[in-house]
Amino acid sequence: MWSRLQLGQRLQAWFESRLPRRDTVELTQRNVYILPTGAGWMLAATLLVLLVASINYQLNLGYLLTFLLTGAATVGMHVCHGNLRGLAMHLIAPHAAFAGASTAFDLQLSSQRKQPRPAIAVAVLGTGHWSWTDVPAQGTCRVQVGFAPQQRGVQPVPTLTLETRFPLGTFRVWTVWRPASTLVVYPRPEAHPPPLPPAQPVGAGQAQATQNHPTGEFDGVRAYRRGDPLKLVVWKKAAKNDELVSRDTVHAQRSELWLDLQQAGSGDLEHRLSRLCAWVLLAEKRGLDYGLRLGVQELAPGTGVAHQNRCLQALARY
Repeated sequence: MWSRLQLGQRLQAWFESRLPRRDTVELTQRNVYILPTGAGWMLAATLLVLLVASINYQLNLGYLLTFLLTGAATVGMHVCHGNLRGLAMHLIAPHAAFAGASTAFDLQLSSQRKQPRPAIAVAVLGTGHWSWTDVPAQGTCRVQVGFAPQQRGVQPVPTLTLETRFPLGTFRVWTVWRPASTLVVYPRPEAHPPPLPPAQPVGAGQAQATQNHPTGEFDGVRAYRRGDPLKLVVWKKAAKNDELVSRDTVHAQRSELWLDLQQAGSGDLEHRLSRLCAWVLLAEKRGLDYGLRLGVQELAPGTGVAHQNRCLQALARY
């Protein structure tokens, strides 16, 4: 037998599967739902007690109070339902995110009604982290919805829900929305990655020997020449060898890194991708030329934000 949790999850999955995926939705009576809240049920019970007491004791003022409260609750129900009905929603293309990190995407809410729509809440279905906004009369507004994706890859934007309890809080009006857009989720960067693998000089066969450092810096030197700026003199070598040498800025070589999946340790695939993600961010921060090898897939060395995004997307889709 299924537990209550499993049954609820299956019912929710069945309900969501019946909703078409759209990036723009207009709310009508077909996709807006309403039910009393806890306060609404308490109000209904109170009205029932007032009605029974008024009938039993023949209280005319009791009838008046009961029917006034009932009328106010009925009007509040229609106002609450109309606060969502007719609202248009549009998803703005989300940006890529890292697995496990909080991210947000924007929604645009539009209203053609001549009255404002206050106290509208938006959240990812099932999270309970609400973002509140007011939609102006015959205007638009933007609201950010936050969530934290847990797995890397190209994923659909999670199912959203909008609700309002305006004006009395006795009724909850809500809708469920499945956007059609997808979200690229990068691997979670390793918190404390090992040092970058050794970089290789660009262009072998240079006349001057260079020293390769894991940071990608190369120390090309030559004999001191009259007129060399003092900042180019390698004073440590001069103190050690008692000979003046200068950095060779002409033949200094650039470095490039190859970040290879096979060199990212012996852990499982997700752990190695997490390490490569951290290495990509570190190499870009240091301004190095770096390439990426993922099996048969290879991205040529480069640098810059565009190159970093290409590498991260390759890690997310691998």
